[in-house]
Amino acid sequence: MRPALLDPLFAPVSSLSGIGPKLEKLLARLTGRDDEARVIDLVFHTPTSLIDRRLRPGIAYLPEGAIVTVEGRVDRHQPAPARSSAPYRVFIHDDTGELTLTFFRAKADWLEKALPVGETVLVSGRAEWFNGRPSMVHPDYMMTADKADTLPECEPVYPMTAGLSPKVLRRAIDSASERIPTFPEWIDGEIVRRQGFPALKEALLALHNPRDAADLDPQAPARRRLAYDELLAGQLSLALVRSRMRRTRGRPVHPTDALSSKVRAALPFALTSGQEDAVTAILADMAQETRMLRMLQGDVGSGKTVVGLLAMLAVVEDGGQAVLMAPTEILARQHFEGIAALAEKAGVAVKLLTGKTKAAERRVIEAEIADGTARIIIGTHALFQDNVSYHDLRLAIVDEQHRFGVHQRLKLTAKGMAPHLLVMTATPIPRTLVLAAFGDMDVSNLTEKPAGRKPIQTVTIPTERIGDVVGRLRQALDEGKKAYWICPLVEESEAVDLVSAEERRETLAKALGPEIVGLVHGRMSSADKEAAMEAFKNGETRLLVATTVVEVGVDVPDATIIVIEHAERFGLAQLHQLRGRVGRGDEASSCILLYKGPLSETGRARLSVLRESNDGFRIAEEDLKLRGEGELLGTRQSGMPGFRFAHLEAHSDILALARKDAAYVVNKDPELQGERGRALRMLLYLFRRDEAIRYLNAG
Repeated sequence: MRPALLDPLFAPVSSLSGIGPKLEKLLARLTGRDDEARVIDLVFHTPTSLIDRRLRPGIAYLPEGAIVTVEGRVDRHQPAPARSSAPYRVFIHDDTGELTLTFFRAKADWLEKALPVGETVLVSGRAEWFNGRPSMVHPDYMMTADKADTLPECEPVYPMTAGLSPKVLRRAIDSASERIPTFPEWIDGEIVRRQGFPALKEALLALHNPRDAADLDPQAPARRRLAYDELLAGQLSLALVRSRMRRTRGRPVHPTDALSSKVRAALPFALTSGQEDAVTAILADMAQETRMLRMLQGDVGSGKTVVGLLAMLAVVEDGGQAVLMAPTEILARQHFEGIAALAEKAGVAVKLLTGKTKAAERRVIEAEIADGTARIIIGTHALFQDNVSYHDLRLAIVDEQHRFGVHQRLKLTAKGMAPHLLVMTATPIPRTLVLAAFGDMDVSNLTEKPAGRKPIQTVTIPTERIGDVVGRLRQALDEGKKAYWICPLVEESEAVDLVSAEERRETLAKALGPEIVGLVHGRMSSADKEAAMEAFKNGETRLLVATTVVEVGVDVPDATIIVIEHAERFGLAQLHQLRGRVGRGDEASSCILLYKGPLSETGRARLSVLRESNDGFRIAEEDLKLRGEGELLGTRQSGMPGFRFAHLEAHSDILALARKDAAYVVNKDPELQGERGRALRMLLYLFRRDEAIRYLNAG
């Protein structure tokens, strides 16, 4: 049960004064809450910059473009002539000069009341100069001098959403802040003293009332305190889950090597040292009486699937069942084709179960799963439907795990008696992010490529030279090569000046011949997508125009060219994933990044990193610096809360401290029953980590 002290913070925002249904919807959209925004979401809504209204030079000395506050006497009003689009003007003066206040589509009676002639007033806004005369268009604040104390000298600037005004948001946040209680202290007293942390209530109030830009710095005491609370909540929930997992007895796996040796002998290549290390670590984990929870990170084309297969064969050798769950039909079918061909060498039949499996075939497969005849099963979410019952599930492998929701992972692991869990990702996650998101989860990294793979040559070309690219592509296709052309949109949009996949397919079909140009995008039916992919694989089409639907898991070894249009619009990790669609065979491959200039500093850095490196781990680290941690974790898909206050680049020192402190707490008070433990329960609720525990239990 959530502590009663927190109830006012977890009330809906509609419980605050002045927030009706329309504003409630806007605040839910702003805070990313699909259900309804809570008061705590406003308290945790962090300002990104500051407007300082303390600059008060005389009118004659106003700096161009600066935010200033002016005190002056109102001289006269100059309304716009009837049926004219001219602005309404008000003139005020001080000892140094005269300032023109300009208003478009203004109401005269309202302005006369706000700025009475002869009164001394305060106005604050951006100063501009026209023809040697100072002016201010639509001041942010206007008030008579006797109300000067209501002018905010330093005003925080928040992330916004369409339809919401800064003043309305500020009022809502102020109202929410009045509900902040005095919390019990859950941070160890020695850490509070050494770090100079303020109390939590003080830190939250300071967050919304900065006095200067330094207060918004990640290293400001209030920001560090909030970051530490957030990191401690995360590390504590991880430590509690791992502690409970260790107390949940797993079932040791004792392989005989009878099947895996046959598969190894049939492989056309030797495993890399990274693959061998990963297999050794997985087998050692599964031999224990505690459940394995390991992450296998491998760059594009590093051979994760073979490692997964050898782990599954070890379970089969010991009489158990293993499943591999993929997020899409295309990826599941691809895993099935690759694994079934290898498993056949050991005489092991592999079953495929997806939403597309026909009813009669499904019944047969479900019966084989239930009686234990089916030992290795590959599929999508169909693997954990209620009518699927396993005979002896001992290992669950989840591929591209961040693309599954909380409940899906829980349902799969609930199908067996504490099965071992291996999660795989082709998007390498930086070490600091692994620690923050997965605690002390065991990690195996595959950093080498299988022998014979050649590095992909990457070039950047401005969109003005698209004709040259099409010419080179024509030559390559005439030589029998295959290529991808990636577009950011499915169909044309007036709001965004980008060429859609459908339009690009038409122009390329005209230039290269309609019979060889295919199209695949996310809005097509699964059957149409599969047909387009199959046509590309077997060579009926040789150029595939696609959206990012091909980002993960599409394997066409003889495709050697990929063109990514408007590359500046994609994230670095996503570009690397897309580039990984080529270079999967033994032929030299190339990636052409088409960009529209001028590039932003971040855009230039992103393309530069990709041009210089094929190393997914280095790219992930650079992506963390350029983009932050939220998107790399796929927080929207996973249901895992992203960081609001913590910045891993700035707060790595207190991340290490939070991990150490969490481990100490779980060791001393694993049920959180002591005085500090009870306070820490409140911390977990405050940062919604009571929900995250379900996610973490599922891997």
